[in-house]
Amino acid sequence: MVIFIFQTIWLFIDDLAGKDLDLLIIGKFLLYYTPTLIDKVLPLTVLLSSILTFGTFAENYEFAAMKASGISLQKAMRSIVVFVTLLGIGTFFLANNVIPISEQKIYNMRKNIAKVKPAAVIVEGVFSDIEGTDMNMKVSKKSGDKDQFLEDVIIHQKEKSINKTVIKAKDGELVSSEDSDLISLVLNNGYYYEEIRSSSSKNQRKHPFAKSEFETYIKNIDISDLNNQDLEAESDVTTDKMKNVSRLRKDIDSLYDNNVNQVNAFSKNITARMGAFPVAKEKDSIQLKPSQKVAKALNKIEDTTATQTKDLLSILPEWQRSQSLTNAKNSVTNILNTIRSKKTELNKRYEIYNRHILSLHKKFALAFSCIILFFVGAPLGAIIRKGGIGLPMVVAILLFLGYYFLGVFAENYAKKGNMEPALGAWFATLIMFPFSIILTRRATNDKGLMSIGNVFDRITSIFKRKKKTSDE
Repeated sequence: MVIFIFQTIWLFIDDLAGKDLDLLIIGKFLLYYTPTLIDKVLPLTVLLSSILTFGTFAENYEFAAMKASGISLQKAMRSIVVFVTLLGIGTFFLANNVIPISEQKIYNMRKNIAKVKPAAVIVEGVFSDIEGTDMNMKVSKKSGDKDQFLEDVIIHQKEKSINKTVIKAKDGELVSSEDSDLISLVLNNGYYYEEIRSSSSKNQRKHPFAKSEFETYIKNIDISDLNNQDLEAESDVTTDKMKNVSRLRKDIDSLYDNNVNQVNAFSKNITARMGAFPVAKEKDSIQLKPSQKVAKALNKIEDTTATQTKDLLSILPEWQRSQSLTNAKNSVTNILNTIRSKKTELNKRYEIYNRHILSLHKKFALAFSCIILFFVGAPLGAIIRKGGIGLPMVVAILLFLGYYFLGVFAENYAKKGNMEPALGAWFATLIMFPFSIILTRRATNDKGLMSIGNVFDRITSIFKRKKKTSDE
């Protein structure tokens, strides 16, 4: 857990460093993040501890003493199997109740930490929105002990979501006081551009604007809302990782119905735009009225005439042919563009749907993975007959890396719809399941990890049979 926590610190160093956060806040953040590491830490811990323990037993001939006393390997493992089963149940409880709350807390803290210091919000090289204002800012470089000195500043001041004012300066400085709710942005050597709204539409077509040059320009920003920001304030955003089993099942059904309705509505819209209509089922001719029979006969004659026409364009006058082809081409192009954009939207919708299914099954798969990896590690330790931190540690890490990367690849495939989401959640555990059975059987029968001699004996016996049959 300590190793993964250090990895977490480096992962979120940009969110925590340089923002004058108390150690208590940083400690809370790491505490909230700890439960989310359970899916990585616990399987590795079970695998490593089982290999070390049973490897030490085998190295010190404890299993030989047990077998001499009439205690088999399965009987020796019985109490630990009960413990691992209880551990799996506890893991499911954590995944279903604790981890969703932890994910919500982490999201809230990361979102609210970004609002505490305006200087921390400003990212070099990109436009950054300043919370509580209608402006965004871009700087090429920040310097100073609190990143208060800025270079090549560009500010876009918006009015009703429309960019009306642009301020460019060679350099600037953020000046603040602990007793004030205002922060002053002092800009040096720059230009000020502002669009002018004219009451006359004729003058508005000329796009008038005002331009001024300044040596020093001071802009005050109210940060009273930022200073009173609660770092643990709840937000309305909920992702699949923030939900328990009952909520996931409910949302999966809702997402599925919503996606199906979206597809059906879009299909009907495209069908109508193409001018195609679903073919109605023909009624029985016995039930038709005489007038309907005549109309049906006329329709058949028209259909036959249209079918026999080799070139439909020949029906139209020559001057209308190119116009009809152009209209048809434009119509098809517009429909294809609409389909491509809708496809991107639907892919995102189905990815969210797949993520929910994946999160649901991962809660169960995590509990079973602890049990499966125990039945991989314990027999493997008894087979290799090595304890300590040497070979068992290497074997455990290699096995875990294989298990972890298989799970990551399967999850990524499942999110994109290239694999069933349920299978993606269980894939790594299902791969390890046959190994647990094989290793347990080999350890029970006192066989090695790999009997190379037996393989060669089988191969030579096959060749001997072939030679014998050929001689006969």
